[in-house]
Amino acid sequence: MAFLTAHIRFLMSVTLLGLSIAHPRAIAQTLAQTNTESDFPQTLDPGRQTPVYTGDPPPPLNEPLPPERLRQDTAPLPTDFRVSALQPDFTGDLWVGSWTGLARISPNSGRLLARITLPNYTIGALAQDKVGRIWVGTYEGLLRVDPRSNEVTAQNFTLPSNRVLSLLIDRRGYLWVGSDRGLTLISPDQGLLMTTLQKLPGVSANALTLDQEGQLWVGTLEGLVRVDTASALVTGRIPSLPGTTVQTLTLSPDGKLWAGTPNSLLVIDPETREVLRSVTPLRGRNVTSVRFAKDGSVWVGTDNGLLKLKPDSGAVLGEVPDLPSSRVLSLSPDTGNKLWVGTTEGLAWVSQTTGQVRPHLAFTRENPRESF
Repeated sequence: MAFLTAHIRFLMSVTLLGLSIAHPRAIAQTLAQTNTESDFPQTLDPGRQTPVYTGDPPPPLNEPLPPERLRQDTAPLPTDFRVSALQPDFTGDLWVGSWTGLARISPNSGRLLARITLPNYTIGALAQDKVGRIWVGTYEGLLRVDPRSNEVTAQNFTLPSNRVLSLLIDRRGYLWVGSDRGLTLISPDQGLLMTTLQKLPGVSANALTLDQEGQLWVGTLEGLVRVDTASALVTGRIPSLPGTTVQTLTLSPDGKLWAGTPNSLLVIDPETREVLRSVTPLRGRNVTSVRFAKDGSVWVGTDNGLLKLKPDSGAVLGEVPDLPSSRVLSLSPDTGNKLWVGTTEGLAWVSQTTGQVRPHLAFTRENPRESF
């Protein structure tokens, strides 16, 4: 009785809503008619009750992508052979910092003594502290290497920026670390950060050197800055230099600052802070590295060649040919009776007696016949 009552209520609800319910037999007939009167062509499979529809053939295949259109990230990146830093040590060996890692060689024979495994291969600067440890500035931070074991013994220093561009040990034995966001002073023995100079005029500490008084000079994006090594305070500036950005910096035997910019080589008096002269042969040239040799001559690396100059007059004494690349990045004179030259395409040496030029096979892309 209850079922009959519920059925009557359901029919009344449907009627009030204006709906009509077809009989189940009528629904079945409608579905059968739909299946048999479809607009799609069909082929009946005798072994099956459901119709099988014949579709259109697939479109023709396109031609495959040409080789130059293939994804480039499937191919390995080419090796970068630039040698950005050179550091002779107290034992007479030469440390080579490149974009393929850190290595130690004998500058006399050119023999490769060790390759040091680093967490990051992009090296920007090298320095040796008073105990003999090698400090390595990379684009991912600062590392310390023990030359006795050739192993990394300290890393993960807190810096204003991990992109290290320059390193210098002052007369007290402290380490100055220049980055693209300022200066940091570190105690090499404890490995402790002592102070940070983030509000550096010119922001980026591209190059570092000490004057005859032991004070620090910093080459920045906006000229030169003098920093007191005891207080870590800025005590002077030389802005508005020709070329503006100081890329390389060194002190001459007579106490003058030699600063390389993108379009000049300047000689500056650190006491009066005056630009004494712009070296004539280097006007309009991009100077990337400057170092003085023991005989008093000055080696100047540019993005288009290596020159030897007479420092008092600036006269060109010679130009070095046949380097792995004309773009010079680093120099180390009087090392194993040779001038070692780091370029964007590898390492080479120049005999300081004969002028002979030879690339080092372990650090160059090409393998010339006559080389180490």
